[in-house]
Amino acid sequence: MPTQATTALWERYKKYLIIDDALGFRLDVSRMDFTDAFMADMEPRIQKAFSAMDALEKGAIANPDENRMVGHYWLRNPDLAPDPDIANEIKTTLARIKEFARQVHSGAIRPEKAERFRHLLVIGIGGSALGPEFVAAALARTDNPLTPHFFDNTDPDGMDLVLAQIGDGLKETLTVVISKSGGTKETRNGQLEAREAYTRAGLSFHQHVAAITQVCSDLDKTAVQEGWLARFPMWDWVGGRTSELSAVGLLPAALQGIDVFAMLDGAKEMDAVTRVHETAKNPAALMALMWYWAGDGKGKKDMVVLPYKDRLLLFSRYLQQLVMESLGKELDLDGNVVHQGISVYGNKGSTDQHAYVQQLRDGVLNFFVTFIEVLKDREGNSIRVEPDITSGDFLQGFLLGTRRALHEKGRQSITLTLDEVSPRSIGRLIALYERTVGFYGTLVNVNAYHQPGVEAGKKAAGEVIEIVHKIIDFLRANKGRDFSLEELAEATGTSEDIETVYQVAEHLAANTRIHKQETGDPFNPRYA
Repeated sequence: MPTQATTALWERYKKYLIIDDALGFRLDVSRMDFTDAFMADMEPRIQKAFSAMDALEKGAIANPDENRMVGHYWLRNPDLAPDPDIANEIKTTLARIKEFARQVHSGAIRPEKAERFRHLLVIGIGGSALGPEFVAAALARTDNPLTPHFFDNTDPDGMDLVLAQIGDGLKETLTVVISKSGGTKETRNGQLEAREAYTRAGLSFHQHVAAITQVCSDLDKTAVQEGWLARFPMWDWVGGRTSELSAVGLLPAALQGIDVFAMLDGAKEMDAVTRVHETAKNPAALMALMWYWAGDGKGKKDMVVLPYKDRLLLFSRYLQQLVMESLGKELDLDGNVVHQGISVYGNKGSTDQHAYVQQLRDGVLNFFVTFIEVLKDREGNSIRVEPDITSGDFLQGFLLGTRRALHEKGRQSITLTLDEVSPRSIGRLIALYERTVGFYGTLVNVNAYHQPGVEAGKKAAGEVIEIVHKIIDFLRANKGRDFSLEELAEATGTSEDIETVYQVAEHLAANTRIHKQETGDPFNPRYA
C-alpha cells in the first residue's frame, strides 16, 4: 500500500508536470520544494519577464551597453524579424548553407588533391565551438559524410593532437573558421596553425577553407583577398552563446549531414510553447522560477546537470557558457552591485554516480540537480541483460533511483524528459534553455546579453602578450648577455609586474625560445 508521503508526492507530480506529447517533452519540477505562496508572489515578476521577452522578439534594444537588438529567436522564424531586410538575410543564408553543403557532399566543391571532402575542421572558441561540438556529439552517425574535428583552444599540443587524428586525411579536410569580430586571438591562432599544416602538406589553404564572420571584419577581408571557398555572415544581433542556430552551428552540422532544418523546426516549436504567458504551462518560465527558488534569486545554489545519455555528454559544457556568461554579472540594470550568476557543472549519468553523487547525497548542500532523461534507448531492439531487463532499463533505474535518493536527503531536482535524441529534439532543448536564461535575467534584473568580464580578460591577456614582446625584443637586442629577473624587468619597464615577467620568462625558457641559467635561487635565474 502506498504511504501518505508517496501519495502526496504522486499528487504533486501530477499537479506540476508539464507534458507536451507533440514535442516529445516533459518537465517535472515536483522534487523542488517550492510553495504555492512562492508561485503567487513571483507571478507579477514572471509576467514582467514575459513582457520583456515579447519586446525583445519585436526588436527592442535589449543590450543597452552595445545599443543593439538581440534576435536569436528570429533565426528559426525569420518572419518575426522587425526588419524585412533581416528576415531576407536569414532566409538567404539558410539557402546558401543548404546549397554549399549539397555541393560539398556531391563533390561539386572538392579539395585540391582529392576527390571529395571527408573531414571537417572547425576552428572557433566559446560560442563558436561549444554549440557545434555539442551538436556534433549528440547527432553523430557512423555514416556522416564529413567527420568533425575541432580547434577550440589556443593550446599547441591540443592542435597537434587533432592534426595527428586527421593525419593523411588533411588533403580531404574542409576547414571552417568562425569568429564574429574576426579578431579573436584564439581563433586567429588556430587559423594560422591550420594554414601551416596545409602548407607543410603541400596544399593551398584557400582551396580548403570557408569563413563565418561579420561582413567587413578582418577575417572577412582575408577570405575575400585569398579567394576562400565561401563566406557566411554573423550578425551583431546574435550573441556567440546563442549562435548555434545561425551559420555558426548550422553550417558545420549541415556539412556533417545533420538535418539542420529539423533543428530549426524543433526550436521554433519550443519557442511557441515558451511564448505562452500562462506560467504553469510555460516550461521555460517554470524552470526559471525553479532556478530562482533554488538559489533565493541570488545564485546561492549551483546547477548540476546530469543527462542520462552519452550523446548529451557535452550539454553541461554548452550550458556553462549560456548560463554563466549570460547571468554572471557584477551590476544589475539599475547599476547596483549584485554579483549575480548561477554556477553550472555536470557530466553524465550513470557514470558520475560513481564519481560525485556520494557528495550530492551526503555532502555540502550547495546545489540543485537537473536530470535529463531520454526515453528511447537506441535504434532497434535491445538484448536482455537479465530476464526481461535491458541495459536501458538499468539506465532509467539509476536515474530514478538517484533522484529518489537525493529527494530523501532534501536535495532538490528538476527532471527533463525527451522522447529521443534527434535534430528536432536538440533544437527544442537549445531553445528551451535560451528562453529560460532570458526569463531568469529579467527576474533578477540583469542584462543577460552582454559580457564585460570576458572583455576584461581579453584586455589583461593582451597586456601579458606585450610583456612577451618586450622580453624577446630586449634579449634579442642584447644577444650574448644574460640578465637577472630584476634587471630584465627594469630594462623592459615592467618592474611593477615582476611576477608576470617571471612567469613569462619561465614559459619562454621551457620552450627554448630564451636561455635560462640556474643560479641556486629559483626566483632569480639569469636569462639570455
